Amino acid sequence: MIRRFGPPPEAGRHYTLRPGAYAILPRDGDLLVTRQADPGPEYQLPGGGVDAGEGPIAALHREVFEETGWRIARPRRVGTFRRFVYMPEYDLWAEKLCMIYVARPVLQLGPPSEAGHTAIWMPPEVAAEALGNSGDRDAVRRLLRA
Repeated sequence: MIRRFGPPPEAGRHYTLRPGAYAILPRDGDLLVTRQADPGPEYQLPGGGVDAGEGPIAALHREVFEETGWRIARPRRVGTFRRFVYMPEYDLWAEKLCMIYVARPVLQLGPPSEAGHTAIWMPPEVAAEALGNSGDRDAVRRLLRA
């Protein structure tokens, strides 16, 4: 059974399954996270939706690059969780299936190409409190305990 974070699904509401791949990116004692400005400022694990015809690893590489400007290496899946949320940017109620990976950031090619994103390095203990959703926070806390 896949663990759920956040509120349960609302009875009678249709949710669209939205798989996504997200990365915990440790380097030199810090984690690389992204700050998304809209729809409200929030720290997040870099990553996002898996497009049709795309695999999770390809999506992970693409999304991390778009949101941070970094290339990554050796992604390793460490967990999965679900969230039932409204996504205002898509006007969509979604069941987000969040696949979490640990990967190594290896090369910064420039700033994030996705509008509204800023790449930020922070200590893992800070990220475990600052990330905007409880599933991301739990994933970082599990990494800290490992």
